[in-house]
Amino acid sequence: MQIHWHRRDLRAADNRALSAAADAVESDAVGADATDGESGGVVPVFVFDDAVLDHAGAPRVRYLLDALAELRAWYRERGSDLVVVRGDPASVIPDLAEEYDADRVVWNRDYSGLARERDARVRRALNDRDVARESFHDAIFHEPGSITTNEGEPYSVFTYFWKKWRDREKPEPLDAPAPDALVDIDGDELPTIQELGFDEPEADVQSAGTDAARERLRAFCEDGIFRYEDDRDYPTRNAVSRLSTDLKFGTIGIREVYEATATAHERADGDEVDSVEEYQSQLAWREFYAHVLFYNPEVVTENFRTYEREIEWRNDPEELRAWKDGETGYPIVDAGMRQLKREAYMHNRVRMIVASFLTKDLQIDWREGYDHFRIHLADHDTANDNGGWQWAASTGTDAQPYFRIFNPMTQGERYDPDAEYITEYVPELRGVEPDLIHEWHELSPTQRANAAPEYPEPIVDHSERRESALAMFEAARGDE
Repeated sequence: MQIHWHRRDLRAADNRALSAAADAVESDAVGADATDGESGGVVPVFVFDDAVLDHAGAPRVRYLLDALAELRAWYRERGSDLVVVRGDPASVIPDLAEEYDADRVVWNRDYSGLARERDARVRRALNDRDVARESFHDAIFHEPGSITTNEGEPYSVFTYFWKKWRDREKPEPLDAPAPDALVDIDGDELPTIQELGFDEPEADVQSAGTDAARERLRAFCEDGIFRYEDDRDYPTRNAVSRLSTDLKFGTIGIREVYEATATAHERADGDEVDSVEEYQSQLAWREFYAHVLFYNPEVVTENFRTYEREIEWRNDPEELRAWKDGETGYPIVDAGMRQLKREAYMHNRVRMIVASFLTKDLQIDWREGYDHFRIHLADHDTANDNGGWQWAASTGTDAQPYFRIFNPMTQGERYDPDAEYITEYVPELRGVEPDLIHEWHELSPTQRANAAPEYPEPIVDHSERRESALAMFEAARGDE
């Protein structure tokens, strides 16, 4: 008997650990009868770990429960079920191994510090019970340590990492296990979101599960991927995949996603080839940040890049509240923050804009923004979100230089020229001419009152705060 411990791999297909367990069963390495529930087969398990839930937000828990419901249905359709328990995995996994008389427990690796510490405890606990255990590399293509400089050091500059990532062979997706490799068991009902300690999210979280992820991938590879390089920065052009949450929870495998992009690459012509490769580079960014986190687990709470002196963040509570509520008086910033609240998602270009505004215009510590995203994003991924926030704050690896500061009005005018995105999420500005929206910071109080009396005036002056931010970073560099 084998136990497969699902974590960030809430799928049956293209799942390396689950496939390995099924192969072992089918080759008679462990048992031969996968239907009697006693002598052999794979028992799928999911553990609600309170140490993980402590860092979760309601949108992610909602997506997680929906994804688990689909995964459980997949197992049930094949005569098996999903065993669902809550507790410390170092205790409950060995107990389940004993309950099902399992010879081996398998799982796919995660690379955060919390996950690695947890997995080490589980391995020790299984060893104490004389239960074999094996973990597999699955969530990203290339394991930390497999792409390094010529001196064997991890990369801190993406461009060099990407060149090697691009040229490495990519394995093909794996099939889902056959029904006869699964144990006929009665699983457990899923807890409610309230039983897990969360309220239903205000946001409308996107559909979860492998079927929904595959449909998003199919639609993207029919259209958006061929426009990706030109259109991905424009939030109304629908040129992004929306697969970030699916990849975070593993409802679709990275090999399946890449295979679809490779097929699109074969169909691409002219500039479309560059667009497909640009999207593939985003998959490489995902792995780059996973490698950074693996080698630097402290970056979750500490700057990756050190300055000679501490950065003197302003951390104004009222300005932070206005940013969180989408009431800064900078339309593209407020649209992004309100999209986050409504959908538990934000377009990537807008994420960069709101992060720059928080850390450079408001000069508020990036950790405040990271924590807000962690709670409200359905696709929050420790490595990616931390990398993105530290990039914007000029404290991360391969980060935006401190002297390059986004102008939020210019960004809005460039990437949302007709203010379609802005007016979708900021109803106070509907009916206002786009030119007035993009000049909001320059209008007089009377002009603002006449155009959109319900919308706030800018809470800061961008030009003044830009100079203040430059001085703040120069002081941290020891330039004064």
